[in-house]
Amino acid sequence: MPIGSALVELEIPASNSLKDKRRVVKSVIARLRHRYNLAVAEVDSLDEWHRATIMLVTVANSSGYAHGLLEKAVDDLASWRLDCVIAAYEIEIW
Repeated sequence: MPIGSALVELEIPASNSLKDKRRVVKSVIARLRHRYNLAVAEVDSLDEWHRATIMLVTVANSSGYAHGLLEKAVDDLASWRLDCVIAAYEIEIW
């Protein structure tokens, strides 16, 4: 049973406080959880105003499905959010 994870680094250039950042991150996390049924959490850069690091995790029947689901989630994230930019991401399958 493969486990897939995607580590996504976001840049939030319009954020002027941690409160602004949290608003964006909470929205991103809620939408990814609801739309793709993924486990999602902010895992790093907790005290930085302009950066956030989130991790998406899924368990699937095949590694190809897990990789495709994570790729689709990251691609959609890049297209829906105008207030954050994907700086980098990395997908791993175990």
